Amino acid sequence: MYRWLLASRYLLKRRITWFAVLAVMLCVFIVVVVMTVLTGLVRDFTAKNHEFVGDIVVGTESLVGFAYYEGFLERLEQADFVAATSPVVKSYALISPADSDRNIGVEVMGIDLVAHCRVTGFAATLHYHASDWRRAFEPAGDPNLPGCILGIDLALDRDRYGRYNFGSSIPQISLAVTCFPLTARGALALAGTSVATTKTFHYSDTSQSGLARVDSAMIYLPIEPLQAMCGMDGPTKRITAIHVKLAEGVRGPVGREKIAALWDRYKAENAQQPQAHLLDTVRVQGWKENRRSFIAAMEKEQTMMTALFGLVGITAVFIVFVVFYMIISNKTKDIGILKSVGVSSLNVVRLFMGFAFCVGAIGSLLGMAGGILFLRRANQIEGWLFEHFGFQIWDRSLYVIGDIPNQAEPRVLAVIAALAVLACLAGALIPSGRAARLRPVDTLTVARL
Repeated sequence: MYRWLLASRYLLKRRITWFAVLAVMLCVFIVVVVMTVLTGLVRDFTAKNHEFVGDIVVGTESLVGFAYYEGFLERLEQADFVAATSPVVKSYALISPADSDRNIGVEVMGIDLVAHCRVTGFAATLHYHASDWRRAFEPAGDPNLPGCILGIDLALDRDRYGRYNFGSSIPQISLAVTCFPLTARGALALAGTSVATTKTFHYSDTSQSGLARVDSAMIYLPIEPLQAMCGMDGPTKRITAIHVKLAEGVRGPVGREKIAALWDRYKAENAQQPQAHLLDTVRVQGWKENRRSFIAAMEKEQTMMTALFGLVGITAVFIVFVVFYMIISNKTKDIGILKSVGVSSLNVVRLFMGFAFCVGAIGSLLGMAGGILFLRRANQIEGWLFEHFGFQIWDRSLYVIGDIPNQAEPRVLAVIAALAVLACLAGALIPSGRAARLRPVDTLTVARL
């Protein structure tokens, strides 16, 4: 009991102690705010990538695609661990607005709209057909015309608040889409005549996935017209990927392994087919592996920021070390009295480590409370700064970011608080050891003199 009484007395009576508390509080406040925002951005970005591709992707990076996919689709749909599948064609194209000579290079994705919305979160990205997504490929002027869905940043501009001007109805815009069809061997399918195929589609909706690289460069078409334009139709049709949604309760790694085993058997059964060489380029990937090139950059930034704030924590360790060294230097008489009445060296260490624990706990609680209060007001503060000074953390006309993430995770808070307390204990360890080594005769003699 005396250890906690002395620790509380030192905490209340020694003003220098509050410098250590303040240092811990500021470190915790900064780390809570920055890590909450960064963790929220990474979590939101990864979730949007997951919604974009589904759970598993069976596909190839080759623009030629792969054949014999119909049989594998049937096997997937019969498997009890698969909820839905979606065949997809991905390629590159040039689009040209009607009455314009301007050509824009884009990625083009051919989808079966119903199947793709069952596998991914595509339906939730639509604007004009949000409540009736099955008609998303129907243009406003004539539902019988071939429609196309544009990535929202291809179709609309954002204002400085990050808002899009959709208008009350779908604009009637025609787009000439030009693709370059390839044979199963990768040669130009139309060599000797025209190397490209062009077809006119009509703007029917926008898709806002929340992924900047997708929304600024992707156009969606029905799968069958795009297969024809890319040379993937004919007796042996080809696609570039099959997106899969796993059944409820099936974990991603388990589902990926089962689908990979199913694919290996299917590939072996078709090894003698004329276009079997295309099957060798197909990989079975989980959603995170498939989107690794996009997610890795965000995760690397998160790791770097975590390392930088680790250095901030080291600063707190040194501050606590200096404060405790000064306190112990001025409390040699107290230490001598304690040891002279039988307090062991171990209990002296416990006394000052308990003191350090109090400093860390109080500083952590104050820092977390301040961080949480600041995060709750972060968007209002940014809005006020933008209205009065034109300042935004992220320019909404450039970055696909809505509100600043401000929901602190209890797990992250617990880790930050634990690390702050450990930093205080580490900073107090050497001074506490020095106090434990003091002899009563030396400390009391010095005090008397």
